[in-house]
Amino acid sequence: MPSTLISQLKETTAWLQQHTHCKPRVGIVLGTGLGALVQHIDVAAIHPYASIPHFPVSTVESHKGNLVFGTIGAVPVVAMQGRFHYYEGFTMQEVTYPVRVMKLLGIQHLLLSNAAGGINTGFKKGSLVVLNDHINMQTENPLRGLTDDFFGLRFPDMSKPYNERLSNLLVQEAALAGIQMHQGVYVSVNGPNLETRAEYRFLKTAGADMVGMSTVPEVIVANQLGLPCAAVSVITDECNPDNLQPVDIQEIIAVANQADTALSKIFAGVISRL
Repeated sequence: MPSTLISQLKETTAWLQQHTHCKPRVGIVLGTGLGALVQHIDVAAIHPYASIPHFPVSTVESHKGNLVFGTIGAVPVVAMQGRFHYYEGFTMQEVTYPVRVMKLLGIQHLLLSNAAGGINTGFKKGSLVVLNDHINMQTENPLRGLTDDFFGLRFPDMSKPYNERLSNLLVQEAALAGIQMHQGVYVSVNGPNLETRAEYRFLKTAGADMVGMSTVPEVIVANQLGLPCAAVSVITDECNPDNLQPVDIQEIIAVANQADTALSKIFAGVISRL
C-alpha cells in the first residue's frame, strides 16, 4: 500500500504539472459553505477532481469539487473547492491525499477553513475562530502504516500544530477589516451525525470550544511534512446543551455562506502578505 500510494502521488503531481503552469506557494482548503475566496483568485486553471488521476471525488453538497490554480496578488495559489471527510467513506489517507499533492507541487504554507458547531457559549452563529489547538477524536490516523521516509517523520511533534505566524496574520488581517477573530480549541469527530446534549457536555469538559468533522487529519499530515498551516472555523450553530435547538445541513451551509465574504477577504489579505 505505501509503495502504491507513493506512485499515485507522483502520477497525480506529474499530471497537474503538465496541465497547469502555475507553481503554487500557498495551498487553501475551503470547507462546507465556504468558496467565495475563489473570487479573489486570478484563475489560471480549474481541474474538476474527477479529471485528476487518483484524486478522490467529494460527495458533500456545497463542495464543488474543483482544484483551482491562480494568483492572489502576486502569490501563486492552489485552492480546493471542497474537501474530503472520513464520514464519506474515504480512508484517512484519501482524505489527506490533496495535502500531500499540494506539498509535492511546492506549496510553502497551508490555510484551511471549516464549518463548526460552537461549544463555547461566547461564540455565536457567524463568528470566526482561528484554531490555536485541537483534540483529535477521529478513529483512524492518516499516518498509520506509512513507514517510508517519503511521507515525512513517522512520529511528528504536535506541540504546536498551528503555525503562530500564520495564525497571528489571520488575527491581524481580521482586525484591519474590522472583523472580530476569536481563538479556540477545535475537536474533530467522525460524524456525520451531529452531537447529543451529553456529547456536547463531554466535549466542553474536555476543553473544546468548537466541534467539526474535518481539518485535523490535514493538519496532522501538514505537520508530518513540515508544512506551516493555520485554520479558521466559521461557527454555524450554537451547541449549548442547556438550550439545544435542532439544526440541519441547509442552515449550516446558509450561515457559512453569510460569513464567507469576510473570511475570504481575510484569507486573501494574509496570502498577499506571504
